[in-house]
Amino acid sequence: MPIVVGVVFKRAGKVYYFDPDGIDLRSGEKVIVKTSRGTEFGEVVSPPMDVPEDDITAPLKKVIRRATEEDKEQLKANKEKEEEAFKIAEEKIAKHGLPMKLIEVEYVFDRSKIIFYFTADGRVDFRELVKDLAAVFKTRIELRQIGVRDEAKMVGGLGPCGQRLCCTVFLGDFEPVSIRMAKEQDLPLNPLKISGICGRLMCCLKYEYEVYQDFKKRAPKRGTKVTTEWGIAKIVEFNVPKETVIAELESGQRLEMPLLRTLTCVCNGECRPSSCNGNGNHAKVELSNDMDGNGNGGINSSADGEAEN
Repeated sequence: MPIVVGVVFKRAGKVYYFDPDGIDLRSGEKVIVKTSRGTEFGEVVSPPMDVPEDDITAPLKKVIRRATEEDKEQLKANKEKEEEAFKIAEEKIAKHGLPMKLIEVEYVFDRSKIIFYFTADGRVDFRELVKDLAAVFKTRIELRQIGVRDEAKMVGGLGPCGQRLCCTVFLGDFEPVSIRMAKEQDLPLNPLKISGICGRLMCCLKYEYEVYQDFKKRAPKRGTKVTTEWGIAKIVEFNVPKETVIAELESGQRLEMPLLRTLTCVCNGECRPSSCNGNGNHAKVELSNDMDGNGNGGINSSADGEAEN
């Protein structure tokens, strides 16, 4: 297997593999590499390691060198030029009256190309704009239309949780998110509650989706009747992070029980439903014969955990 190092060019960006070419590199070191866009300045995020050839996009390019102080100064100068280019581009866009919003300007490290990222509702004819920009900057110009998620990643911000946007911190790629993920997690289907600042479904809906799927496959269905020392109760809610189910007695009192104990009771202590919270005083559970309301029999469990036939 080839030896490679992982390099990123932006924070929370995609990791690209390069041949270290015998250079002993460590995570955090800055390097100069050759890419399809030109010579670029990147950061090593994974030290030299063996990687299966299937995970590598051919041809594997080599690391040119460690970044020098001169390289770091050039990167800083490029950032300053990007700010200037942004202002000029906005003026040119307004001059041509184009229906587009400029989001970010990026200089390739060797200044062989400038990339202008923008958003627009539809296709934009920016051919004249490209000519104007090329005349000003005397280099190759690329205008790249991006979506609202990419815009949020570039601009940054805070999510509803109060933390920095996941896409600006650690998400390298955007994965598909569906409304079904919100339904599976019993979240309110209010767009204001489950949408991010980009206006799309929040990426974090995917994080615990598989956990909820697994829990609901193992848990009794809502409406399942269980018999406790305090009478018949019906499962009404789940607490997936705690791996518990909540059952409601006919009196309206609710009991919270670990999922395992809705199937097999292993509690040898005194049953105290009013204080049952999964910390030792569990309600004695015995699934009724009408497990799901359709006549499907349940599992009877004694208080000492031995199943009754």
